[in-house]
Amino acid sequence: MRPAGFWRRSAAWSLDAAVVALPVLALCGKRLQAAAATLVEAWSALVDAVAQRMAAAIMATDAVAAPDPGVLLGLVRGSMRDPALLAAAADLQSALLTLAGPPLGAFVAVFFAWCVAFERSALRATPGKRALGLRVAAAGGGDPGAGAVLLRFVAGALSWLSLNVGHMLAAVPPDHAALHDRISRTRVVLAAGAAERMPRWAAAWLALQGVALLLATAWASAAMASAMQAALDRALRG
Repeated sequence: MRPAGFWRRSAAWSLDAAVVALPVLALCGKRLQAAAATLVEAWSALVDAVAQRMAAAIMATDAVAAPDPGVLLGLVRGSMRDPALLAAAADLQSALLTLAGPPLGAFVAVFFAWCVAFERSALRATPGKRALGLRVAAAGGGDPGAGAVLLRFVAGALSWLSLNVGHMLAAVPPDHAALHDRISRTRVVLAAGAAERMPRWAAAWLALQGVALLLATAWASAAMASAMQAALDRALRG
């Protein structure tokens, strides 16, 4: 058996995830729109509450010639107990759960059926794995069996809950076995005739995801900073 590498497996997983996620998001579209509107309102309320606290801190420190560290520390501690801040944070958390919970639950359910059905079939691979020339096999070779395929998916939760350390184990030679591979005694291997080198289109697909993540992070950071500055300006003006 030729074990598959980490990046090749990542490309295959992300292909399967994209195929499953698109219809799930489409079905949850109306619910997501309503939940997103609630999330925006909750975020705005939290930003305003934080800005009010920051404005109070600025005015308090301006009232003395040299800001006292003890005063600043007291302001920080007071913020942690501020009922308005705590309530706004709780509302934001609730809005996030409302937004992400239903589509995430639907995605996991559909992805479970997708992975188990394809990996237990004669193909022994999801469409994403097949596109990358991968197959799921028992640790000793051959058919992994229904129980191993089921355990493999369930154990995958541990790879996520370990902050992806479980997934990163797939980068460790010689077995390239992730945590859920080891628990279920399965392996992801290259199919007969598959090239050792990952296809260029798969590398481009991964690079595209990386660029999209960077752009999304930059946009979100800029949007949050802008919203906070606007709220602080409003608070300082009274």
